[in-house]
Amino acid sequence: MLLEDVTLRLASQAGEVNILRGIDLSVADGETVGIVGPSGSGKSTMMMVIAGLERPTGGRVMVAGQRLAELDEDGLATFRRENVGIIFQSFHLIPTMTALENVAVPMELARRRDAHDEARRLLGLVGLSDRLSHYPSQLSGGEQQRVALARAFGGRPRLLLADEPTGNLDQANGQAVIDLLFGLHAETGATLLLITHDLSLAARCQRTVRIADGRVDAAWPVAGLAEQRR
Repeated sequence: MLLEDVTLRLASQAGEVNILRGIDLSVADGETVGIVGPSGSGKSTMMMVIAGLERPTGGRVMVAGQRLAELDEDGLATFRRENVGIIFQSFHLIPTMTALENVAVPMELARRRDAHDEARRLLGLVGLSDRLSHYPSQLSGGEQQRVALARAFGGRPRLLLADEPTGNLDQANGQAVIDLLFGLHAETGATLLLITHDLSLAARCQRTVRIADGRVDAAWPVAGLAEQRR
């Protein structure tokens, strides 16, 4: 994955707002990278650009060997389905679908014949074999995030984007979800970008990048975080 001089400017009533101011970031296949920084620094916006959910104003975005600027909206949707898994802080489960259906539906859209079998397998890996027929409203926050985690891995993504995946969970459930996240990463070998305010969580990644004022903070003490892992 490669971002080169990526900018994003949005219009507002108060005038143009610069959200991303020249992001340069290269991530190797299979690497785990923690993304940290203050609220409003551009972390989540950068993730949206990487996922093709937001068009940058300038610069180059390459994901899984594809330059995203070359794709139209339908092409981007197909690209995400085939290459990108996303885990949001707010779960984003479909309330009228069971846990099994929530995990299976993206694979069904991709016309995979094994969608339900794979959904059962993934829900088993995250400890929800006994919750297949439960709706989101019948699940705890931790269980809902585990469903979202299983769904994100259902498409066998090459890139996984996790935006504050423990933000709505208590410490115990958050730790369980993160352990599952890194376990599934190890199984699949997907590249992982983890956005978090928790420096100890970011330290579990192979590398940490700090975003500040819409830019990569080159002065961030990566070595200090590496020491925290020991």
